[in-house]
Amino acid sequence: MDSSSLTQQFFQQLINGVSLGSIYALIALGYTMVYGIMRLINFAHGDIYMLGAYAGYFATTYFKMSLVPAMLFSMAVAAITGMLIERLAYRPLRSAPKIAILITAIGVSLLLEYGGILLVTPQPRTFPNLFSTTTFNFLGLVVNSQQIIILAISVGLMVLLTYVVNHTKVGKAMRAVSFDTDAARLMGINVDRIISFTFAIGSGLAAAAGVLVGIYYNSIDPLMGIMPGLKAFVAAVLGGIGVIPGAMVGGILLGVIEALVSGFLSSTFRDAAAFIILIVILLFRPAGLFGKNIREKV
Repeated sequence: MDSSSLTQQFFQQLINGVSLGSIYALIALGYTMVYGIMRLINFAHGDIYMLGAYAGYFATTYFKMSLVPAMLFSMAVAAITGMLIERLAYRPLRSAPKIAILITAIGVSLLLEYGGILLVTPQPRTFPNLFSTTTFNFLGLVVNSQQIIILAISVGLMVLLTYVVNHTKVGKAMRAVSFDTDAARLMGINVDRIISFTFAIGSGLAAAAGVLVGIYYNSIDPLMGIMPGLKAFVAAVLGGIGVIPGAMVGGILLGVIEALVSGFLSSTFRDAAAFIILIVILLFRPAGLFGKNIREKV
């Protein structure tokens, strides 16, 4: 293989990786927002992504919705589910040891997975084709309209989230709760409501990612959230868990690395590559690319 074809393949995998990474980034944002406020790794988050994919599937198949209404419906279902999980499973344990909440998160994850198998059967469903796919060739690189739409929606949602967090009253309250929960409560902020709102936003973004994956791969199943959920956690750690820009960059970086590994080594090694990155980051930069090393006071 000559250098020109290698370069072309590199840029082709780069395009594929950015498209995939934008989906990881949407899921990773939920992890990083919840951790930023509660110091909790919500391992049920990947299954909220699965729930969102099924909500989008039923909206398009049975209610004949187009892409945007189906995605909004899916995000609403996931947001309500996320708030219910926080209210029923996490809030009663907020003052308990962190390990108790972590075990509860794993329990909620298993409940969603096997509850999904019970309700919708384990057979994969074919996600309906919501729009015709057009392929564009540019300098030998192939880009299809699905990839463009996925990237545009993902970037749009990330920009919207950034605006909400940095320029709205609710966003200011979220940052205050993240910085010091007790001080925020003393200043009159309803901490419970802000935490519920954070779960709602994170769950909504995961649901949007679920619909985009359904469109991209045309297949969904009740256990589809396990691996993307773990990879989004890796993306959040890579960028710096608790740091919103870090989750975005970490997701896209992970998608690009996976695509390059698939293109130049082997597609069977792509999952392993994600967890090798996790080990390397934890060994050499535990705070992630954008995180700050803060020494705990004893």
